[in-house]
Amino acid sequence: MQERAKQIVVDYFNSHMDKTDGKQIGLEDVYVVWFCKTLQNWKALLSTNVRDGVYYEITHNGDKNETYVDVYKKWENYAVRED
Repeated sequence: MQERAKQIVVDYFNSHMDKTDGKQIGLEDVYVVWFCKTLQNWKALLSTNVRDGVYYEITHNGDKNETYVDVYKKWENYAVRED
C-alpha cells in the first residue's frame, strides 16, 4: 500500500514537472509522513525531497477499488500567539 502510494507520487511528479528543469524522481525520493489503514480503506500523506513545498494525500476506497490523489502546495507557515 505504501509502496503503491509512493509510486503514484513518482508518476505524478515526473509527468507534471516542467521538462526544462530536467528533474525526475524515484521511489527513494518519496517518503511517507503519515499512513492509516481501516478495513479495506487506507490513506497516506507523502512528500518528496524536492524543495517545492508540495505534499500529496493518497486515499484508497476499497469498496470501489479506486484511489484518489490530492496535491497541495504549502504557501506559508506562521505562528499566531494566543494571549
